[in-house]
Amino acid sequence: MGGRRFILAALIGAAAAVWTWTAPGDPALWPARADQPGVEASLLDNGFHTDLALPRAALEARGGPLAEAVRGLPPGDWILIGWGDARFYVEQGPIGERLPDGARAFFRPGNPSVVMLDPAQRDPRLLYAEDGRRDFRLTQAGFEAMAAHIEASLDLSSGAARLAASRPSDDARFFASREHFWVGRLCNHWTAGVLNAGGLSIRPFRAIVSSEVVATVDRANAQRERAGS
Repeated sequence: MGGRRFILAALIGAAAAVWTWTAPGDPALWPARADQPGVEASLLDNGFHTDLALPRAALEARGGPLAEAVRGLPPGDWILIGWGDARFYVEQGPIGERLPDGARAFFRPGNPSVVMLDPAQRDPRLLYAEDGRRDFRLTQAGFEAMAAHIEASLDLSSGAARLAASRPSDDARFFASREHFWVGRLCNHWTAGVLNAGGLSIRPFRAIVSSEVVATVDRANAQRERAGS
């Protein structure tokens, strides 16, 4: 009996350690000081899914496949960027009719995925309420690392980003990703990984929910305030 209790306690301790584990940020990339050039960005949360909003001009200026994909989008000074299952993420029918497909995307490993690039003609800080938005400022190097991470998610096997889907109802474009979607790798995990590439510390396993990704930016902004930058 004592052995079983020890094993159970060890398993609980291991689970707690994994749940609270933090992937450290890069202090060379974050935070941006007030006296140095930086790039404004926003995190958008609809309650279960997160997107990032980045300036179009900054994305285009860096060159490369991601910049070329952005240049081909309809007008809009900001680009909303997200990631998800190649079918469930794109479709917009009634949620009740899509539940079986949602279960497939959630539980079946190895689902194809897409990166969304959606041009917004207005500043997201004016379009989205504060309770579903977090604004932050990246160093130029942090932005470059974040954009490179997004670009690395694209399927570039042909040398350029490959358009996988679009919708007649909006300007969003969905580009094939080399990654796979399932419960072990959800949209919020992806967004957290992009933030980590930009220098922010994340708690990877907790990022299964959008509120944890929001908390990531809240912690980073609080760190920046404490540092007086």
